[in-house]
Amino acid sequence: MLFFCSGIGIFLHALSTSGVNAAFEVSCSQFSCSEAYDPLGPLVNCNFLPLEFLDCEDPIDLKGNATAQEELGYGCLKFGGQNYADVEKTKVHCTVLGDIECFGERRFLRGGFPCIRYGNHYFLSTLLYSIFLGFLGLDRFCLGHTGTAVGKVLTLGGVGIWWMVDIILLITGGLQPEDGTNWVPYA
Repeated sequence: MLFFCSGIGIFLHALSTSGVNAAFEVSCSQFSCSEAYDPLGPLVNCNFLPLEFLDCEDPIDLKGNATAQEELGYGCLKFGGQNYADVEKTKVHCTVLGDIECFGERRFLRGGFPCIRYGNHYFLSTLLYSIFLGFLGLDRFCLGHTGTAVGKVLTLGGVGIWWMVDIILLITGGLQPEDGTNWVPYA
């Protein structure tokens, strides 16, 4: 067996006795869990791998059930928040990708994931709708505020006043999507 390390990750390459490369998956029972971790060895602890090598589940919505959060030890009581400090953090189950070799359990809990849900609402698009077609209530329709959008259409943006107020509310964060999702970040 030949072990090697690269800047991207740690891989295991096996040479069979016939000289043909044989790819195989090392399970926890064969290799990692029964032996003590050697920090000078070629394998990194699985829970130290960067997110690029992990497949993590979405945070669990506990819908405000604090008892369930205490029992599980993870989960989100509420999603979203305007400021970073307002956003709750939780643990999620992560699994190491199949081609990555590491030491320890391949499925584990990793903390620090924000309780944020994204919808189909882009801030820049909504702001442009508000500036150019806000007097027709298009910005409110897009955010799911249907009742106030109809009122805005019937009054032509409150004769321009409601139109300007909505632009200011969008910029200051006072007007958010109705479904409680956060703005989708541009990549």
